[in-house]
Amino acid sequence: MTTTTTREPAAPDSRTPGRAARILADRRLPVLVTAGLFLVMYAVGLSRYQNYGFAETQVFLNLFIDNSYLLVAAVGATFVILSGGIDLSVGSVIGFTTMFTAWLVEKQGLPIVVVIPMALAVGAFGGYLMGYVIQNFEIQPFIVTLAGLFLFRGLCLVISKESISITDSTVSSMAQAQISLGGGFLSVGAVVSLVVLGVAFYVLHHTRFGRRVYAIGGNEQSALLMGLPQGGTKIAVYTVSGFCSALAGLLFALYIQSGDPLHATGLELDAIAAVVIGGTLLTGGSGYVVGTLFGVLVLGLIKSLIQFEGTLSSWWTKIATGVLLCAFILVQRTMTSRRSP
Repeated sequence: MTTTTTREPAAPDSRTPGRAARILADRRLPVLVTAGLFLVMYAVGLSRYQNYGFAETQVFLNLFIDNSYLLVAAVGATFVILSGGIDLSVGSVIGFTTMFTAWLVEKQGLPIVVVIPMALAVGAFGGYLMGYVIQNFEIQPFIVTLAGLFLFRGLCLVISKESISITDSTVSSMAQAQISLGGGFLSVGAVVSLVVLGVAFYVLHHTRFGRRVYAIGGNEQSALLMGLPQGGTKIAVYTVSGFCSALAGLLFALYIQSGDPLHATGLELDAIAAVVIGGTLLTGGSGYVVGTLFGVLVLGLIKSLIQFEGTLSSWWTKIATGVLLCAFILVQRTMTSRRSP
């Protein structure tokens, strides 16, 4: 006699993550949220200010022109934050570069083509020194880069306590140069910033150095056990940040056409905010440089919307940035808690 046995249906595995958990665990989520936020904000601007020229191509391209120096600085900060560090010297290096450039061009009579590599070398060397101290003396990046902040800001005042206008004809020609694009134009600084973004994307996602940056930021001890050159990579990311800060300073000098000891004060916070809003984890190891681009565009779009509104104070830019920063930090916290076993 044959007996048939029926099995009870298997209970769902409680360890199997639900759809919401899978979405929160997706590393691309913050970038997609930032891109979606930008599109929503831009759509609101189109609907609200369509009679004021907001739909013009040049208004969109101005986001890249007016924030080219911030994009370059934020790209450098992305390298550092991905590695699990922080760089507070960004704004001071930018300010110093504007003063250094203006002083050499206007007071010493050097051509801008000679000044550019000198400024980039000083910025990169400053970043290298900070990275060297952080790695070899095992001092927290916050302290070392804070010292760099005061150092470079002090060097600005050593050069001059007053603003130095740049009247060089070559600089003026570079500042006024326009590259036609789809019914509008981009400045030289905007084109340079997009080139830097492209190079950074390739380095982070298609080279060994980029994989090392992610590995060290994700788990420094594991990276050490894997035999990755931890020290060299850490020093390199701060060198990249210093180089990008100096390049941002050159673009800022080109945009403002002057050097001033107070230029870019607090800009390091804008760069860090753009990186975080763009989806890079402050703890390191997760993020995309494309997200940094959207973070910069969101901050730039906030300024544009406030300008088109006309009745709001510029301080609302800081308020909106603070709200967004808190929101994205909460999203990051939720994501990291979901990934934890």
